[in-house]
Amino acid sequence: MAQLDTIFKAYDVRGLYPEQLDGPTARSIGAAFARFLLEQESATSRVVVGRDMRPSGVELVAAFTDGVLGQGLDVVDLGLVSTDLTYFAAGHLGAPGATFTASHNPAQYNGIKMCLAGARPVGEDTGLGRIRELAGAELPAAPTPGTLGSADLLGAFAEHVRSFADPAVLRPLRIVADTANGMGGLVVPAVFAALPFEIEVLFGELDGTFPNHPANPIEPENLRWLRERVLETGADLGLAFDGDADRVFLVDERAEPLSGSLTTAIVAAGVLDKHPGATIIHNLICSKAVPEVVAERGGTPVRTRVGHSFIKAVMAETGAVFGGEHSGHYYFEDNWRADSGLIATMVVLEQLCRAGVPLSELRKPFERYATSGELNTEVADQQGVIEKVAATFADASQDRLDGLTVDFGDWWFNLRPSNTEPLLRLNLEAGDEAEVARRVAEVRAVMSGA
Repeated sequence: MAQLDTIFKAYDVRGLYPEQLDGPTARSIGAAFARFLLEQESATSRVVVGRDMRPSGVELVAAFTDGVLGQGLDVVDLGLVSTDLTYFAAGHLGAPGATFTASHNPAQYNGIKMCLAGARPVGEDTGLGRIRELAGAELPAAPTPGTLGSADLLGAFAEHVRSFADPAVLRPLRIVADTANGMGGLVVPAVFAALPFEIEVLFGELDGTFPNHPANPIEPENLRWLRERVLETGADLGLAFDGDADRVFLVDERAEPLSGSLTTAIVAAGVLDKHPGATIIHNLICSKAVPEVVAERGGTPVRTRVGHSFIKAVMAETGAVFGGEHSGHYYFEDNWRADSGLIATMVVLEQLCRAGVPLSELRKPFERYATSGELNTEVADQQGVIEKVAATFADASQDRLDGLTVDFGDWWFNLRPSNTEPLLRLNLEAGDEAEVARRVAEVRAVMSGA
């Protein structure tokens, strides 16, 4: 049970292979997931299962599948998938799903992202706790095991992604995509094959050992190859995908990166063009530019906690058509409220083609503040430090939606604890880089007691 407590996180299962997550553990989790589904909806009859390119996925998927079949549910094997392809399958087929991936983590990790039918989230408060409990129990087998089938949904997924851009507007552009040996190497060519773009894929070979660079595009050093290639080829923009290809980060034709907040603002503007007056979700570490843009374009901005289960829940409650996170996750109502970096890319490309200007120009109206990025500090007493910071900045507006947010109007910050590590995560925004540096030093001095 201790091992299960280690690998069950807030939103998924993740751990070292095989020390923490091995075949027998995957089999137990498969059986637990099936039993949980049967507890939720007795009509559940099948589960879609896919995996990324990590070598360990072959064994883990086979074991997980055995666990599901043993509880009497059928399994539809999707083979190699991006996580957003599994979400598509869960929505398209109306079946719960599981993707074996550790996303941007190094090669020695693997994990499981699970969802309900219609790509509804399974998080700590929406089923993962119960699945962890069942995985630690001895579950009797069903009288009749399920059957194993397969499906190839890559073509249908690609067509779905392309439907988010008006083909009549699209014009030839030169694009470089760094898929970092991850699942983007499968899905990116499939999506772009029928579009009027010249696409070059960097590190497109599926290789779960990540021989070229880590598949974590939120880290600036991992964008180096993409930025160089954009400049070398005179490309109009660059795309950087993470390991399971559900997140994307963009760079413009000058090889300057766009933050997740900036991309959220651009996508929100595009979505509002097609859905006037709509509600748009943004998490609380997004730039203030996001709600400003939404309001200016006639939409209703709604602020949420960080994390996909919270975003999807608030989207359902409010009827929001789009949600964005600073971390590069973008959620769409017409994608069963699931996230997809490729769909966000389609919206940005349509905006770019409509505007007829370079991305460096398109971005300017949306880029209003300087930000620190996410700064992690190891602390022994997370809550104690948060309370000390709250007391020090008591003269500012504060809320506790997710950690502590302190807002002075012309600058603000959020300080929140990590779900999995003894870290506090600081995100700060101000008018310019010098002010950001000064305020970060001020907050960190309080955190350290200096």
